[in-house]
Amino acid sequence: MDFSQCRLVDLSVTLDNNPHTDPPPLLPRIDYMDHQQGWPEMQAMFPGLRKEDLPGDESWAAERLSITTHSGTHMDAPWHYASTTDAALPEGARPAFGIDELPLEWCLRPGVKLDFRHLPDGHVVQPGELEQELLRIGHTLQPLDIVLINTRAGSLFGQPGYLDAGVGIGRDATLWMLEQGVRVVGTDAWSWDAPFSFTRARFEQSKDPSIIWEGHKAGRDIGYGQMEKLTNLEVLPNKGFWVSCFPYKIRAASAGFVRAVAIMPAKP
Repeated sequence: MDFSQCRLVDLSVTLDNNPHTDPPPLLPRIDYMDHQQGWPEMQAMFPGLRKEDLPGDESWAAERLSITTHSGTHMDAPWHYASTTDAALPEGARPAFGIDELPLEWCLRPGVKLDFRHLPDGHVVQPGELEQELLRIGHTLQPLDIVLINTRAGSLFGQPGYLDAGVGIGRDATLWMLEQGVRVVGTDAWSWDAPFSFTRARFEQSKDPSIIWEGHKAGRDIGYGQMEKLTNLEVLPNKGFWVSCFPYKIRAASAGFVRAVAIMPAKP
């Protein structure tokens, strides 16, 4: 693809003080400081400076953030899922790596969108459903394809009900993609797994611990990067675009913030 002749689609949500983007313990907080409130900081750095001598009588604006590495659109690293990874590969299990070690070559690759908006909230997608959707769009997964999952949750981001919306990708389905050579995936839902409210209800009935965070835990077998809280997936074609999703480099962290962007051919 000639990137000079492309249009860009922003796949990242906006980080703000919205109470519906995360469970209460994980909500981000942004404290804003305008051009007047920033004056004490500037004055402390430049003794003798007078605010009225600055253009427009203004200093700088800034913000302070209280967030987690999973706030906003982000990429999970294998360290998030478990302490070891790649147990299913020929070399065997090794220590899981953090987001600062995620291979850059995974993060600028052709994208594929799988549309599961028609499935009910809480549904856990299985390998056969992935195969059926790939057959529908006429695509065979290639190594390092970036697979994006479009769910109903994408239309609800920032609104009540977002945390309980959308489908999850099960362990078997996740491993099926990883076995095809996929190493980065993403969803517009809050989690790659089914909303916790549905999993909690199923666990209360079955007492089966294997259903808890099952898609994430597939990373114990094959390491991969997983984006959550994407947006605008509904405007993408099923294929024929690239995805840029380089995560912020935070030492040994379980995740990093991503400005995910789809790179599409320019409209004729």
